[in-house]
Amino acid sequence: MREPLEHIVTFCGQCNCGCPELFLDHDADEERRVVITDDFGARIQMSLAQLHDLVSDVKEGALDKLFAS
Repeated sequence: MREPLEHIVTFCGQCNCGCPELFLDHDADEERRVVITDDFGARIQMSLAQLHDLVSDVKEGALDKLFAS
């Protein structure tokens, strides 16, 4: 039997401070299949389609102004 949460990626991962992680929850409804946890113990859930839209927006520069100096 497989685990309900499949680890996909750890963001940062260069420390032991509880970096944000992305999982797939195979037992969740389609709308809540993607799980992102943060280093404070919070989590958000979204669909794969929502994650795709988020990643596409980031790739297209939607967050660039946050990092401009």
